[in-house]
Amino acid sequence: MDEPDPLDPINPTDPMGDTDPMAPMNEPEPMQPATPQAVDTSTMSIVEIASGNPAFDTLVQAVQAANLAGTLSGDGPFTVFAPTNDAFAQLPAGAVEALLMPENRDLLQRLLKYHVVAGEVMSNQLSTGKVETLDGGLAVRVTSDRVIINDASVTQPDIQASNGVIHVVSRVLMPRELRNEIVARLAS
Repeated sequence: MDEPDPLDPINPTDPMGDTDPMAPMNEPEPMQPATPQAVDTSTMSIVEIASGNPAFDTLVQAVQAANLAGTLSGDGPFTVFAPTNDAFAQLPAGAVEALLMPENRDLLQRLLKYHVVAGEVMSNQLSTGKVETLDGGLAVRVTSDRVIINDASVTQPDIQASNGVIHVVSRVLMPRELRNEIVARLAS
């Protein structure tokens, strides 16, 4: 009997290749309630919460590079749709590094402000439609088990902060115009 080809994408003995490449992609994961924390995050600012969670290292680095840490540590209240390191890793190669450069601070500020809503909006207050951020509108779709913001899933909602609330999202949110500007700057 022939040995199975380890590079075959549907090789049943390969745990990484157990899905048919032609099968439709799975729906985004349903929202999970905020994980109970050992620390009461309601006494911490949005920036303090993000700084204390390694999953937000890239976001914290971006907030600092954009000079927005002071704002997001202020009274607020704010609602932040917070992309994780994995979400930033989905951007094109070199995009994060380019955005963190001082000469691209204007683009980085716009990108981050697109993730921030003035006021505190809990997940159960979101409804299908649009929500205005500090830099444009986000499309919101609410189903019985998930909230989709643009093309990103809210993976962990309602992390309470002293100055607002954080909703963790699976992708970096970006309006088309800003995406085009970033691509143009990366190409130059």
